[in-house]
Amino acid sequence: MTKTMRRWEMDAIGRDRLELREAPVPTPGRGEVLVKVAAVSLNYRDKMVTESGRGLPLAFPFTPGSDLAGTVVALGGDASRFGVGDRVISTFVPGWIDGVRRGDARTPSYRTLGGYYPGVLADYVAFPEDWFVLAPATLDDAHASTLPCAGLTAWFALVERGRLRAGERVLIEGTGGVALFGLQIAKAHGAETIVSGSAGKLARARALGADHGIDRRHEDWVDAVLRITGDRGADHILELVGGAHLGKAVQTAAVGGRIYQIGALEGFEVSAPVMPLMLKDVTIQGIGTGHRRALEDLVRAVDRTGLRPVIDTRYPLAELYRALDHLDRGAFGKIVVEM
Repeated sequence: MTKTMRRWEMDAIGRDRLELREAPVPTPGRGEVLVKVAAVSLNYRDKMVTESGRGLPLAFPFTPGSDLAGTVVALGGDASRFGVGDRVISTFVPGWIDGVRRGDARTPSYRTLGGYYPGVLADYVAFPEDWFVLAPATLDDAHASTLPCAGLTAWFALVERGRLRAGERVLIEGTGGVALFGLQIAKAHGAETIVSGSAGKLARARALGADHGIDRRHEDWVDAVLRITGDRGADHILELVGGAHLGKAVQTAAVGGRIYQIGALEGFEVSAPVMPLMLKDVTIQGIGTGHRRALEDLVRAVDRTGLRPVIDTRYPLAELYRALDHLDRGAFGKIVVEM
């Protein structure tokens, strides 16, 4: 093994402060494993953290990125969950093993990789063994790296919290990483799916199994959903926009429907009409990814069903700036950085 490696670092907030540097390969401490990183899947959050810090207590030099797939190459003392040669993926929220998320009413926990903790855009990382799970046997590293945040978020909403059942209607906003995972997970559970997006991307969504498509540029979103469902509305809604758009989700929700508030592209302050919210007995469920046990459930489901995540484009490690620019433009599925 070489003694040095490549790692993206920034000494201050700002995308232009990112530099690809040479650093020592870390040594795993007690209870840690050393992982040779093969691929890192980017999230829009990574772009936001590098550009604004998002109010997080970043420790400089800071390395962004949270979602990796790689191979265990060395064990620290007392590390026993994995063996050398095991393929693993990271957990987005280290320490959240199962049950209720940490934190309290005043200070909900937001301790994630590539934010509160160091990130993973490096050739090697040494982290506690509890921060990893075994990778799906049926996916290569690039596809496996897309599960820890985007895949788990959709799974946690629809399956862990929503208890999705066959025949229910699922409304999916957009065609990004979480959205396409939501589409594939819903179809695997026998649900009827409605996807909104641009005309070109809707054709690709239908190829993945979408039952209905709404061209959000040329149709009234609420009217289209009600027309498709015969006024019943959607039983499950992946709300990825935020802001006042939550109000539209409430209007399209079925009686007893569930809205999963995930995204905040239109702002972190949301609003909705209260009468349909109350009279339709709608549940609004906040989703902040999910715990490790749910990620292990997702991995098993991927291996059983043959679900294959959608990758838009792959970039080499040295071309992180191009990958971030691609996030700015929007992607159909995930952007992956490969080592």
